[in-house]
Amino acid sequence: MPTNPLPPLAAIRAFEAAARHLSFTRAADELGMTQAAVSYQIKLLEERVGTPLFLRFPRKVALSEAGRRLAPRTTEAFELLRAAFAETRVDAQGMLVISSVPTFATHWLAQRLGSFQLAHPSLAVRLDATGKVIDFAHEEIDIAIRSGRGDWPGLAAHLVLNAEFTPMLSPDLLARSGGLLSPADLQRLPLLDSQDSWWQHWFAAAGAPAAPPTVRPEVYFGAQHLEASAAIAGQGVALLTPAFFQSELASGQLVQPFDLVCRDGHAYWLVYPPARRHLPKIRIFREWLLAEAQAAADARSEHHRIV
Repeated sequence: MPTNPLPPLAAIRAFEAAARHLSFTRAADELGMTQAAVSYQIKLLEERVGTPLFLRFPRKVALSEAGRRLAPRTTEAFELLRAAFAETRVDAQGMLVISSVPTFATHWLAQRLGSFQLAHPSLAVRLDATGKVIDFAHEEIDIAIRSGRGDWPGLAAHLVLNAEFTPMLSPDLLARSGGLLSPADLQRLPLLDSQDSWWQHWFAAAGAPAAPPTVRPEVYFGAQHLEASAAIAGQGVALLTPAFFQSELASGQLVQPFDLVCRDGHAYWLVYPPARRHLPKIRIFREWLLAEAQAAADARSEHHRIV
C-alpha cells in the first residue's frame, strides 16, 4: 500500500486540461464534461494537495504558484501515458499472433504465409505451433487454428480444412511389399498408429476387412507430422491428410497407393473471440485464409474420391 496515494485520476485529468487551456470551459469541452464538473474535480484536487492551484477571477482563471509548478509535470506525465498507449496500440495493430496445431502450422500454413505478408507488408506475423488449447482471456494470442468439430463455446469458428485421410508410405516400403493390388494388401505391412479409429473407417470405406489388433508394442505418434516422418523413413504406412503432404507426394518421398480419401467429421478451424470479428488484422487474415483454403480444396477435389 503506497504511503502517498495519488489523487483521483479524474481530478488530475481535469487540472491538466484546465492548466493547458487556462480555462475551465475549454477543459470541459475537451474532456466531455460540464464546466461545473471540471470545477468540482479541481476543487477536490486542491483539497488533496492542501493549496489552491488556480486563482479565480470574474471572467478568467490563472495558475497559482503551486499550479505553475505542478502543471508542466502533470502534462509531461500524461504525454508519457499517451505515448505508451499509442505505442501499444500500434504494436497490437501491427502484429498478428497465431496459435496453430503443429501439423497444420508446419505443413500447410507456414508454406503460404509468405503470400499473406507480401499482400500486407505492414502486418507482422508470429506463428506459434502448439497442441495446447489456447485461453484467449489469459494469453497474448489473436487467433488460433484448432482441430475438432467447430463447437467451442464462446468462440467464432470458421471451417478451414476438413481432416481427410488416406494411407501413405515410402516408395522403398512399397517396393519391398511386392505391390499393393487392393486395400486389404496394406494389412501385410506395419500400420503406424494402428489403433487409430481412422484405420477402421478407411478400411470400411474401401470394402476391406478391418485390420486385426496388433499384439506387439508400438509407438504412438499422436501427430501427423511425426507419423509422416516415420513413413518417409520406411517404418510403416501412415494415415495422413493429403493437403498437408503435397510436396512430399510430388517429390516422391511418399506414395499414396489408393485414390480413396475419407472424412470423419473432424476438421481444422479458425477460431477467435467474437468481439474480435471486426478488427482489421483479424478480418484480412480470415478473408485471406478462407480463400486460400477454398482454392486448395478445389484443386484437391479434382483428383480424389472422398467419402
